[in-house]
Amino acid sequence: MVTTTLDPRFSAPDVDPTDWLPAREQLAQAEVYWLSTVRPDGRPHVTPLIGVWWRDALHFCTGPDERKARNLADNPQCVLTTGTNALDEGMDIVVEGTAEQVTDAAALRSLSIAYEEKYGSDWHFDVRDGAFANAEGGRALVFRVAPTVGFGFAKGEYGQTKWRF
Repeated sequence: MVTTTLDPRFSAPDVDPTDWLPAREQLAQAEVYWLSTVRPDGRPHVTPLIGVWWRDALHFCTGPDERKARNLADNPQCVLTTGTNALDEGMDIVVEGTAEQVTDAAALRSLSIAYEEKYGSDWHFDVRDGAFANAEGGRALVFRVAPTVGFGFAKGEYGQTKWRF
């Protein structure tokens, strides 16, 4: 169940909150996301990446030695954002949650298909040893982030919507 509220402090008069369904569609269709994690010393780390919306969560992959994977090993709390680079149109979305590694082979195969359908054959992954594997033999851990809270920032007729899951 999703609870939707509008913050009137940051919204135009008479604007309605954004329903979760169109926000979820935007999350599913976005090509680029920004992942925010926290380094072991407390400094923030932000990086762009690609991902897929599948079974009510955002999924992304990364090499096990990359900074984001190492950060998530220490602190799985993270934020994913996507949106537009325009001031007066569109909507920016922020999703907070806990990253959980996906290791189930059947789920990974489904996610591999979803990646290729969304991004094309350059993003084909095989599934091996609880992770994605590419043609060059590289390994990518797959993470699932189910939203715990989300924010939608509508532009033009400004409205700040909050979704609780």
